[in-house]
Amino acid sequence: MEDNLWAYAPTSGHTPDDDLTGYRVEATDGHVGKVDKHSDVVGSQYIVVDTGMWIFGRKVMLPAGTITDVDHGQRRILVSRTKEEIEMSPEFDEDKHLGDPRYRDQLGGHYGSGH
Repeated sequence: MEDNLWAYAPTSGHTPDDDLTGYRVEATDGHVGKVDKHSDVVGSQYIVVDTGMWIFGRKVMLPAGTITDVDHGQRRILVSRTKEEIEMSPEFDEDKHLGDPRYRDQLGGHYGSGH
């Protein structure tokens, strides 16, 4: 499990002023979508990824601790999860889940298990 799933790793290449909107998101085994929005709130950092047609237009939320590299030159983010792990993540509802601590705990359990 990551030391802090809800914070960017110091080695990720992310800085607080970065606007990651529109960056491509790559899982360990391929493209998953583009960043729709992100949070830099300390202790609650994440990205919301629009998966497009890959999983039928679904959006997914990834804690910042899953991000291994932010490549600003190529506008690309690498995450340490597989496409299947991301596809099987808890359902995301923007209206309900952005401020819901229960959803955050659910995601922590999903993305934190076995890593």
